[in-house]
Amino acid sequence: MTLSAALVASLCLLPGLAGAQNFVQPSTGISQSESGSLGDGSVDASPRADWSNPRYGPVDNPPKTQLDELPPFGANLFEGGFRGTMADGLNSNYQIKPGDQVTLRAWGAVEIEQTMPVDAQGNVFIPSIGPVSVQGMTGQQMDSAVRSAIKNVYPKDVEVYTNLQGVQPVGVFVTGYVDSPGRYAGTPSDSVLYFLDQAGGIDQKLGSYRQIRVERNGRTVTTIDLYDFLIDGDIPRPQFKDGDTIVVEERGPAIAVTGDVKREYRYELQGQQLSGADVKQLARLKSGVSHVLLRGDRADGPMADYFALNEFNNQTVKSGDEVLFSSDKRADTIVVEVQGSYYGPSRYALPRNAHLGEFLDAISVPRDMTSVRDISILRDSVAEQQEAALEKSLRRLQTTYLGYPARTAEEGKIQVQQAQLIKQFVEEASEVEPSGQLVVARGNGNIANVRLQDGDVINIPESNDAILLSGEVTMPQAVVYTPGMSVEDYIEQAGGLTSRADDDQILVAHRNGAVVPADDARLRAGDEIIVLPAAPTSNIELGKSITQILYQIAVATKVALDL
Repeated sequence: MTLSAALVASLCLLPGLAGAQNFVQPSTGISQSESGSLGDGSVDASPRADWSNPRYGPVDNPPKTQLDELPPFGANLFEGGFRGTMADGLNSNYQIKPGDQVTLRAWGAVEIEQTMPVDAQGNVFIPSIGPVSVQGMTGQQMDSAVRSAIKNVYPKDVEVYTNLQGVQPVGVFVTGYVDSPGRYAGTPSDSVLYFLDQAGGIDQKLGSYRQIRVERNGRTVTTIDLYDFLIDGDIPRPQFKDGDTIVVEERGPAIAVTGDVKREYRYELQGQQLSGADVKQLARLKSGVSHVLLRGDRADGPMADYFALNEFNNQTVKSGDEVLFSSDKRADTIVVEVQGSYYGPSRYALPRNAHLGEFLDAISVPRDMTSVRDISILRDSVAEQQEAALEKSLRRLQTTYLGYPARTAEEGKIQVQQAQLIKQFVEEASEVEPSGQLVVARGNGNIANVRLQDGDVINIPESNDAILLSGEVTMPQAVVYTPGMSVEDYIEQAGGLTSRADDDQILVAHRNGAVVPADDARLRAGDEIIVLPAAPTSNIELGKSITQILYQIAVATKVALDL
């Protein structure tokens, strides 16, 4: 056999297989010729689509996100437990101040073991040596100063050990846009995050994560941008003094970043705008993002533009804008699956507008083992529609027959029984899962040349010599198909109907997905005879509604629901 030209040109499909049957879909549907070839095999191999326009899209137009509806970038920062750990004040950059404690040990030419406070003049007093100035020094600098002072007096045979033992606590005011302004205790080396966490963190609606000031005696010691910490782990480490003030300023201009990003937040700007590349760096895109929707207000009115991802880098994003990233690149191919009786692989990549006929033209099957007329498609979108229709029918059933007041005690008793029946029926019916089988077979034996969709499963069943009986028959079973036997004959052979059967609701389900009343069916090998149960109620209208839903379930699942 030879494959269709379009599939060969686009993708790697099956090589020819000797003795295999070749399907070709003519324009009027698949029909088998005397030679076993289904058509002439000609396929349009022209380009499927023109994707030269990088702004193609978008698929939808979601409503504009309000800035205040999004959490700020960094909203989870103060869930890290900063307040639970106080610094010990012994980091290498700590500067000694009055009130600190220094431990000194010396041995050899002189014996000294003493804990010395740093006095108000910034000195420590060493016995037989005198005062040594250490204020403003780091621990390492203090060790060198003390060691030098001792060796000036005892130049030989002396060993010196120093240790900055402890520091005095400080009280720091935290104010501005925080949840609980106040004065909080800590140490000079505690991080600004420690004090902010003590104050309940930054106000998520009004506080700034980028403008935080440390004030001392009316002047600004340092300004902190927490984005540096959130992104790169960098944060200034000022040494706090008693009476310092941490001021969280009001939130500045911001943008909203949503869509296919790992960080869907409100981002605060340092100025009034930033570049698209900066936004991408902040938001951390998910894989597959291809386009960006930018919208906002400008001096000349509202604007909205749709960019390919690489075009967005040089765009200007301003305060109040929304940036929506999306995986909106249309693939030129779809992937479908084959199951049943066929040769070759089970999955194929096809042109986006491939049709069932040209696909079947490329599939080889065992000539005498395949039921060509029972080809069907399992499609997720059909299953979703069937499920939605079933849910709608069940809601209508509940709305119609539940909630009406009873006029008499007897009527109330009947309504209670009826409600229990409906509740049980709805619970059982809600559990069924529609198959999503799309009937493509036509009455004349041809197959509709429908366009395939991504994820379709094409079912090419093997020939089957059985008739399956299910539902309300005495002995559900599979029996060998016998030409000339009627539906009634097969039911009689299975022991007849049960007492719960509805003899007006007997269906025949063909393997191609078609379900028809038994009176209208022409039985063939592989069919299933489904006997539906009668609705267990004397209410004619309720019984009719339940019967209709039972029929709907049988069509969607080929199952007779047990009542």
